[in-house]
Order: sequence, then C-alpha cells, then structure tokens
Amino acid sequence: MTQRRLSEVVGIDARAAVRPELGGVERWARELATRLPALRPGGYAVLRPPARLAHGAGHAWEQAVLPLRAARTRALLCPANLAPLAHPRCVVVVHDAAPLRHPAWYSGAYAAWQRLLLPAIARRAQLVVTVSEFSRRELRELLGVDAAVVAGGVGERFTPAVDPAPARSALGLTRPYVLTVASHTARKNLAALAPAARRLAGEVEVVVAGGHRPQFAREAGLESLRLLGPVDDALLPGLYAGAEAFALPSLYEGFGLPVLEAMACGTPVVAARAGALPETCGGAAVLADPSGEAFAAALAALLGDAAERERLRAAGLARASTFSWDTATREIDRLLHP
Repeated sequence: MTQRRLSEVVGIDARAAVRPELGGVERWARELATRLPALRPGGYAVLRPPARLAHGAGHAWEQAVLPLRAARTRALLCPANLAPLAHPRCVVVVHDAAPLRHPAWYSGAYAAWQRLLLPAIARRAQLVVTVSEFSRRELRELLGVDAAVVAGGVGERFTPAVDPAPARSALGLTRPYVLTVASHTARKNLAALAPAARRLAGEVEVVVAGGHRPQFAREAGLESLRLLGPVDDALLPGLYAGAEAFALPSLYEGFGLPVLEAMACGTPVVAARAGALPETCGGAAVLADPSGEAFAAALAALLGDAAERERLRAAGLARASTFSWDTATREIDRLLHP
C-alpha cells in the first residue's frame, strides 16, 4: 500500500470487538468494524489486538502499540470510550460518563483510570461522538465537550419471526420468563428485579443473560433471579422473542440497546425512568421508578394486561424500526469523510 493510499485510510480500534462479552460498547465495535469497511471498500483498516489483550492487559496495546499501527492513517476511529493519547487524529465514541458521574459503581483502579484518561481523550480528540442527547448533556457538563450524536442500531437478526425454541432448549427454559440482558453490575440495578421475582414465583421466572465484569463493583441480592451467565450471541434474538416481557431497571444508561433489541423481537418492555432510557424507548415502553417495589408493580401490571402487552408490542416494533446499524454506519462514515 502506498504512502498516498495509506493517508486516505481511517483506522478502527477493534479492541472491544474481540471481547467475548457483548454489551452495548462491544456491539458498537463489532458492527462498525464489519459495516464500515463494507460501506467504503479500501477506506478503513480494522486494527485488532490478540484476544488476550481485549481487556485490562489491552490498555497498554491501545496506548502504545495502536498509535504505531495507526500512525499513517488519516484518522483513527475509537468506538469504545477510550483512545490512544499519542494518536493526534482520534474520533472517539464516548457512550456515557458513568465512571465520572458514579465512580463507586466501578473498581477503584478502573474508576481512577477513567478519571485520568477520559478528560485527556476528550481534549485531544479530533471529534467526540456520543449515542444520545442524555449522554451529550453529560459529556458537556463533566468533560466540557460538545459531542455529535449518533444513535445505535438494531441488527437484522432481531425480529419477531425468530424461533425461540433453540434458545429455550439450549438454556433450559421450560417456564414462561421475563428477561433482562445486562451485566451483573451496580449500575444495572438487577436487585430491583428481586421483588418482581418473588411476586411472580410459581408463574413466571425472571432470568438474566449476562455475567460479571472485573472492572465493575459486584451487586448483591440476586439470589431470587435465574442467572444464565453470558449467552451465545446466536441465541440472543430467540431469547428476546420467547420472553413474556423484557425488563431493564438500570439506574444509568447512555443509550440502552437491549430495550430496542427486545422491541424489535416483539417483546413488550418495562424500563427504568432513568438515564437515557426514556429517550431511547420513545414512548414505546412502560417506564417505572427503578426502586424494587415500584418496578415489580409495573411489571406485574403489564403481565396481567394482555391488551397493554399487545399495544406495547406494536409500539415497540414501530420504535425499533427507526434504528438501524446501516443508518448509524452511514452517519459515522459521513463524520469521518465530511
């Protein structure tokens, strides 16, 4: 590849894309690392570390090795909150400011690293992108930057036509269930589902897809929930589609991709009236106080009201249809190639 050709290429930091977990940040990284090169052939170079450097050990790769690999790129897109300080032309997607707003939700080392790095990244970035108006306000207040907003999307696999049977069989789900897709972290507020699980016991079980991550503080009080652990991404659409309802009592979300994925699968949603969730849900979900009893009451009321579930199913399908990864990819591409 020639010097001229290299200067036209945008690098993509794909460290988050190689992680086995699949939260919102990882979904963004995987989708952009796949779709941007397909949208503009020859215009992007996907820069991946070895899988063993996907997590904490990868900070050194991101700060020291990645800038060298991306030195001759016209810009470096970093879709997962962090970026190398040594690269002078970074476009970074900062999904939220949770580590700055609520450092107690994270390990001490992770919160300190974020407090050190995020302000420096924001100051040096060629452009900061975020995923909602809520997060834009947070970044303006806490980092002093005015970010561009590009919402996330819903993959084509998430549809009400998907068969839930393989997911049910693989995960041993024989009873009706309410689903949450979230890591076991304090910000996700999973303990707020415990009163609902007790109220619904014998009729519907409350199941959680997702595991613990070492950078987050652990949450207690989850004994009454059925914890599935990390779920294979191939099973996720069917897992959503088979649920009686989807519940997300999170205290803070920069966007909340799982609520849209659930809606796209025809599953009615109950979400916390907190963070970006009201913005993302757009009137197509039941919004409830994230305290346990209030959230349990809202969820139980929905499960007892077939007409409301059907109304939310239709509203959710319409809402989710307005978000696509193709649209998000084109918007990011326009920012990188003005």
